[in-house]
Amino acid sequence: MTPASEISDILKSLNLDQAAGLWIDGQPVLCRGSLRILRSPIDGAVLGEVHEAEAEDVDRAVAAAVEAFFQWRMVPAPLRGELMRRFGLVLREYRDPLARLVSLECGKILAESLGEVQEMIDICEYAVGLSRQLSGLTLATERPQHRMMEQWHPLGPVGVISAFNFPVAVWAWNAAIAIVAGDSLIWKPSEKTPLCAMACQRLLMRAAAGLRDVPPGLSTIVIGGRDLGRVLAEDRRVPLVSATGSVSMGREVARTVAGRLGRSLLELGGNNACIVAPTASLDLAVRAIVFAAVGTCGQRCTTLRRLIVHESIADELVNRLKIACASLPIGHPLEPGVLVGPLIDAAALDHMQSALSEARHAGGTIFGGGILQDRVPAGGCYVRPAIVEMPNHSEIMYQETFAPILYVIRYADLEQAIEWQNCVSQGLASAIFTNDLREAERFLCPAGSDCGIANVNIGPSGAEIGGAFGGEKDTGGGRESGSDSWKAYMRRATNTINYGSDLPLAQGIQFL
Repeated sequence: MTPASEISDILKSLNLDQAAGLWIDGQPVLCRGSLRILRSPIDGAVLGEVHEAEAEDVDRAVAAAVEAFFQWRMVPAPLRGELMRRFGLVLREYRDPLARLVSLECGKILAESLGEVQEMIDICEYAVGLSRQLSGLTLATERPQHRMMEQWHPLGPVGVISAFNFPVAVWAWNAAIAIVAGDSLIWKPSEKTPLCAMACQRLLMRAAAGLRDVPPGLSTIVIGGRDLGRVLAEDRRVPLVSATGSVSMGREVARTVAGRLGRSLLELGGNNACIVAPTASLDLAVRAIVFAAVGTCGQRCTTLRRLIVHESIADELVNRLKIACASLPIGHPLEPGVLVGPLIDAAALDHMQSALSEARHAGGTIFGGGILQDRVPAGGCYVRPAIVEMPNHSEIMYQETFAPILYVIRYADLEQAIEWQNCVSQGLASAIFTNDLREAERFLCPAGSDCGIANVNIGPSGAEIGGAFGGEKDTGGGRESGSDSWKAYMRRATNTINYGSDLPLAQGIQFL
């Protein structure tokens, strides 16, 4: 059992002496909603308790964000970037305790949690640079003595709905860019990881201390179930809702926000595939496949779920993967050397076992996948990763099971492999391992992978903040983090200025 003293020390170091369902300006506001006992997926240890927010609390959070936006939008973007510079410094100072809290609350190993906090630091640095590059265009105009240009203006309060598996980084992707874009924030984190959200709020307000231009209510959070996300999506004062989670959740958000003609930025299910061609380096492929398939215990949207391997190398590759997976240290994610932690809860365990049962009935041969009870903390849901050799691309492979299950099928022709890669409804991440330039380019061309992320000789899991992150089809089409994703958080204005004494009309129209 995780010692209560360790939990207490981590919470104390992050100034989390009080848990509340509503936070405005870095301060907890007590709510009257139902009481939720917060337990760690590692061993069931009690992390705290919180009275969840209700619909009226969402209204209070949005109202505070609206007032903050009216002030923040007029602060010059480089000064908004100063807040992100300071936030990055604060995150460096608190990197270890925040990472340990991530591990305690969502169960990922400490190395991954430290990497997640590093993502926050990286996006802060990116946002600082971006704050001096929010540039429009000067456009050619057909009218003499006129100038036409584009400007980008702050959009408004941004709603962020995040999932348990990346309880701090996904919010930071949105928050850092939204803040330098001149927007305020309302965050509805997963009800499974509320302490991470509270810690982020405390640290952001610590960074804001002493900056006179930061208005109260710039960042608010509401803790509770999916009903709060629905209330947030319905609010016309929130022009953009960025939601990360299941496809069913994303569809509901999209319908609700579209019904009021708002914007939604969706990052949903993955069900990602990797093709391994005959010329591939198997040493490279094995390392990448194992991490992509079992990292975060298979609970990433970019987790590798389908392995499409050429029949000439399939036996060797599968045998090497079995050896690697059988040797993985599984247990308490804060212990040195452990590479796989627990599933988030019993429901996730049930879904995994149900999927394996369905795969077996479809003719699959299963290696691993068993429930572990020895040498792991009692009270957690620990499993051995499963490798499932399938006779064909069966129905179960069209579904995304959030667990460490890797389905393997064999192909003879690259065109067939790409067809299988693309045949699912999701379209987030994909990869091919090959040393044949033509195969790599075929995979990347318009008729190749239909995913938002397509990699060569690296796995589908793991992303840098410089590239736009997201996917197509049922993945939602949204893009977060780098590239030109900042445009989603701003509104575009096209301006035409007449500096002459005549009034020529466009298209040569003569009127008066």
